Amino acid sequence: ELAAGSLEAAENPLPTKLLTTTITVTDSAGVNRAAPLFYVSRGQVNFLIPSGTASGRATITLVNGSVRATGEALIAPIAPGIFTADASGSGTAAAQAYRVRSNQPPTYEPVVRVAAASGQLEPIPIDLGPEGDLVYLLLYGTGWRNRSSVTLTIGGTAVPIGFSGAHYSLVGLDQINALIPRSLIGRGVVDVALTVDGQAANTVRIAIR
Repeated sequence: ELAAGSLEAAENPLPTKLLTTTITVTDSAGVNRAAPLFYVSRGQVNFLIPSGTASGRATITLVNGSVRATGEALIAPIAPGIFTADASGSGTAAAQAYRVRSNQPPTYEPVVRVAAASGQLEPIPIDLGPEGDLVYLLLYGTGWRNRSSVTLTIGGTAVPIGFSGAHYSLVGLDQINALIPRSLIGRGVVDVALTVDGQAANTVRIAIR
């Protein structure tokens, strides 16, 4: 009974009340903040930790009419996690390739597909193209927008990062844009390893043709 029904937020900024459900986050400094809500249902509520929440142990309070539930969460300024295609936290990255060519518009390309034989998700080999093409890996996740230092390796090779921070429009989403070096051509399936302020994120995979 977390909500009176199912409803997804339809506006941005996100509402702090959906149907009759609200969530309050009380941080380690004792400050109460209403949490923006993405989605509510009877068995699940998705919400955003409010900006400004202090690090340390926080109390989460949900109210739905006469129903009241509480729990705890540990808040940290950095807690990097990369999203994966199957939502397991391992395997193929939920990512995109961004190709820049001379005299042509840039294009976004998928890096994962459903295998015809097995029905399972598998990486699409990224073609780095001819000399002159620049192909960037766009990684999505959470927990690194407050970073001081970020390093990324693809197949054990450190790669240059062009951008690391909050996504420009999707609430709560963090993004990294990293150039894929041509030295990785032909490597096949490789690990992608992210470290933010000394903290390692989950390792994910892509494929390079």
